[in-house]
Amino acid sequence: MAYVKNIFDRNFLEYASYVIKDRAIPDLEDGLKPVQRRILHSLFEMDDGKFHKVANVTGHCMKYHPHGEASINPALVVLANKELFIDKQGNFGNLYTGDDASAPRYIECRVTTLAKDIFYNPKLTTWADSYDGRNREPVLFPAKIPVVLAMGVEGIAVGMSTKILPHNTIEVLEAEIACLTGKKFELYPDFPTGGYVDVSGYDGGNGKVLVRAKLDTSDPKRILITELPFGSTTESIINSIDSAARNGRIKILGINDFTTDKVEIEIKLARGVYAQETVDALFAFTECEQSISVNLLVIKNGLPAVMTVNEIIRYHAKQLVKILTKELELEKKELLNKLHLRTLERIFIEERIYKGIEKMKTAKGVQDAVVAGFKPFLKEIGTRGVSSDDVEHLLRIPIRRISLYDINKAREEMEQINARIKEINSHLKNITGYSVSYLKGIITKIKANEEISGGVRKTVVGDFDKVIAKEVVKRDVELKYDSKTGYLGTNVSGAKVAEVSPFDRILAIRNNGMYTIMDLCEKTFVGADAWWTGAADKEELAKTIFTVIYKDKDSGYPCIKRCVIEGWIINKDYFLVPDGAQVLHIDTRPKFTFTVKYKPKPRLKVLSENFKAQDYNVRGVKAGGIRLSAKEAEKVVTS
Repeated sequence: MAYVKNIFDRNFLEYASYVIKDRAIPDLEDGLKPVQRRILHSLFEMDDGKFHKVANVTGHCMKYHPHGEASINPALVVLANKELFIDKQGNFGNLYTGDDASAPRYIECRVTTLAKDIFYNPKLTTWADSYDGRNREPVLFPAKIPVVLAMGVEGIAVGMSTKILPHNTIEVLEAEIACLTGKKFELYPDFPTGGYVDVSGYDGGNGKVLVRAKLDTSDPKRILITELPFGSTTESIINSIDSAARNGRIKILGINDFTTDKVEIEIKLARGVYAQETVDALFAFTECEQSISVNLLVIKNGLPAVMTVNEIIRYHAKQLVKILTKELELEKKELLNKLHLRTLERIFIEERIYKGIEKMKTAKGVQDAVVAGFKPFLKEIGTRGVSSDDVEHLLRIPIRRISLYDINKAREEMEQINARIKEINSHLKNITGYSVSYLKGIITKIKANEEISGGVRKTVVGDFDKVIAKEVVKRDVELKYDSKTGYLGTNVSGAKVAEVSPFDRILAIRNNGMYTIMDLCEKTFVGADAWWTGAADKEELAKTIFTVIYKDKDSGYPCIKRCVIEGWIINKDYFLVPDGAQVLHIDTRPKFTFTVKYKPKPRLKVLSENFKAQDYNVRGVKAGGIRLSAKEAEKVVTS
C-alpha cells in the first residue's frame, strides 16, 4: 500500500510540475507559454514574407506541441489578437462582441518584424529536442523587452494561477529606459477595450483594480456605452443590464447594440428616469464596473515566483544589456573572421600565391606551398596566422573569381568591416546608452506601424469610488405584515410596516422575544402579533437601543433589558429574554416613561408604578434583565 501511495505522490508531483512549468504559467525571460513559443517558432521557420493559412501553421506547430490542434488554434488566435507579434488576415473574431474566429482554413497570419526584432536570434537561442526527438525547438527566446507585461496573460495550473494585466507597450519600453538611466518610473495597465481603470489597489500587479465602461450621458433620456471595461464583451454587458432591469435594479425601455469596429450600446431609459441618476446603478448592478484581482506569477529560473511590475522591468533591463552585449560580441567575432579571410584572399590573389601550387603533386605539398607563400605577410595577417582551414578556404576560390578580382572593391569592403568593428567597440564601451537607443528605435517602429498595438494608451487611469449597491438602490419596496396570520414579506396582504430595498435584510422580533435577521422575501412566517419588523441595517442597528420589558416565567416579576443588536448569522434564531418569559413591551426610543400594572392581590395597595427607561444601563444582548419590582406584573403601559 505504501508503495502504491508513493507512486501516486510522485506522479502527481510530476504532473503538477509539468502543468505549472510547461503549460499554464509564462516564463519571465520571454513572457511566453510553451504553446505560444512553439507557434512563433513555427512562424519564424515558415516566414517568407507572405501570409500562411492558420491551418498550415497549426500543422507545422504540431511537430513541436504534443497536445494537438485543439490547443494550438485558440492560442494562435489569442496571440494574434494581441496585435504585437502576428499579422492577421481574415476574421480572427471580435474583441468587443466576443464572436469566435473563423475556421483555421479560412484565416491567415504571418510573423511581424517586431517579433523578429524582439525574439529571433538562433545563434543566441538555447535549443532542445522536440517531444518526439525528430526536431529542435527553442527552450526560451532571448526576448529584449518584458513581453509578459506588454501582452498580459492568464493561466490556471495545479495549486496556483496567474493573472497579469496587459500594459501599453510604449509605456513598458519607456519604463525600461527610465530604469536603465536611473530614473523613477510607474507602470499601470492599459486595456485594448479602453474604458477606465482605478489602480489605487494595484500593488505592483498583485492587488486589484476597478475597471469601468465609458458612458456618454449627454442625452438625458439615453446612455451610450462607447468603451468596455476589461474582461467584458458587448454580449455580457447587455445580459447584465437585462438582468438588472428584470430584478428592478434599473428602469429602462430597451437596449440596442450598434457595435461594429467600435463599441456602441444604446440604453433607452424609462419615463421619469434620467441618465445622470442611472449611471451609479449601472456601475453597481451591471458589468459596467468590475473589480479584477491580479496575481503576477511567472516562471523564473525554472521555478514559479511572484514578482512585481517594477521587479520585472528591472530584470529585463539587465537582460536587455546582456543580450545586446552577446549580440555585439558575436557580430564582432564574425566580422573579425570575415576580415581575416578577406585579408588572406587579397594577399593570396594580389601576390599570386596561388601560382606556387601549380608544380605541387600532393595535397600536403599544396598546403605547404600556400603557407610558405604567406610568410612575408605575417605582420599584415596578424597573430592568427594561416590555419589549415584558412588554406582550404583559399583553395576553394574559383578561377573566375580570381580573374575578376577587384582590388578596390575588396579594400572598400574591408574598410567597411573595420568601421563596423570600431562602431561595435564603441557600443560595448557604452552598452547602457546603446540599449536605450535600441529601445527608442523599437518605440519609433511601433509608432510608425498602426497595425501594431500599444502605440496610444486606450484606458484612462483615474481614481473613482466604488459604487455600493445598497447606497444606490432606492427603498421603494413595501414590506407588509399580517398580524393575524403571522406572515411577513413583499407579497403579503397586510399592513405596510416599512419601505425597503431588495438588498435590505429584515429584523423580526416575535411575541416570545425570539428575533431573526433574514433576507427580504416575498412571504415568510414569523408568528402572529410580532413586536417589531423592519430593515436590519448594521449601522442603524448599532445605534438603536432595544428596550424589552418582560415578565419572569417563575415569579412573574417585571424585568427590563436594554441592549443593542450587533452581530448575527442570517436566518439564525436568537432570544432577547429568558426561555419561557412573557414579553410585555418592546421599544426603540432612547428615552420614554412606562407604567407597570401589577396583578391585584390581597393586601396589595400599590397596583401600578412608573419607571424611566433611560435610568437603566444598556447591556450586552446576551445579558440578563434587571428586576423592576417584587410584584407580579400584569401589563405595561407606555407614554
